[in-house]
Amino acid sequence: MAWMLLVGAIVSEGFGTMSLRLAADRRPWYAGVALGYVSAFTLLSLTLSHGIPLGAAYGIWAAAGVALTALLGRVVFKEPFTWLMGLGVALIIGGVLLIETGAA
Repeated sequence: MAWMLLVGAIVSEGFGTMSLRLAADRRPWYAGVALGYVSAFTLLSLTLSHGIPLGAAYGIWAAAGVALTALLGRVVFKEPFTWLMGLGVALIIGGVLLIETGAA
């Protein structure tokens, strides 16, 4: 259950961030920003209450959010996604994995 809540938090953050990009041109999207971020933090809090350690939950949430946002930005808004950006995403994911294995 905790992992499903964390996935929900990641998806909600992605929605909030994509809404933020849309709100730059269309103000009604600020409702999506608020909904996305309130949902993300609520689900992240529930994840913590189900026993996932803070460092692990936040690290996974942040890393997956960065990766998801970068990929969605490429697909939805045709923003650049260079090999260097891909390397950055890989390093973020690798860093989270190192934190996870170091905590165990």
